Amino acid sequence: MMRKTITAAVAGLALLTAPAAAFASDSATSTTSTGATATSTKPLHLRKGLTLTIPTSWKVYEQYKDWLRVVTGKCASLGTELFGFRDSGCHSFWVMGPKAIKVGHEFFNAYTPDGPFYPATDVGPCPYDEHLYIGQSKLAAKGLRQIGSGHKAYYRKWAGTCVTQTTFKVKGHYNQREWFLPTSKILIIDQWDTPGLTSILKNATWS
Repeated sequence: MMRKTITAAVAGLALLTAPAAAFASDSATSTTSTGATATSTKPLHLRKGLTLTIPTSWKVYEQYKDWLRVVTGKCASLGTELFGFRDSGCHSFWVMGPKAIKVGHEFFNAYTPDGPFYPATDVGPCPYDEHLYIGQSKLAAKGLRQIGSGHKAYYRKWAGTCVTQTTFKVKGHYNQREWFLPTSKILIIDQWDTPGLTSILKNATWS
């Protein structure tokens, strides 16, 4: 059965907010011993004392309480009413909190690692092509992954397909990676295989 997208029950997620400046402040650009300029970074402060160190070029948006989006590159929907979990073509990842986790599966059931995050009641667009639908997905990898010192997340990698709207023919693939910390009630979702994200999470800090 095909996965389905978010409905009007979460319609507020499509409303674009200003960058969440409170979550991240720029750090100074550093210079290496060879004189080369290192990538400038900034802290992203999350719930329960979790802090990620991310590039300053990444922009942070709080779409809705417990729905935080980090835009890492091109984003076709940025600045439009379509900007949200159901859009296409926005290179990004999400950091979800308790309210999002509570409705994280089909028919707005609570999220568990047993299935991909997808609060749903209707068929949704492919993450990278709005002219295709999301099709079947299957578990491609699972285990525990480090999120900073002393914390391990349930990790899942779901291999998804994108299909045509009429014949449901498979036209492409994408991965949905998920890191879930049930005690801290944090869920990180990445549909773009974001370069460097695994290392950023591994090197996160807690306070």
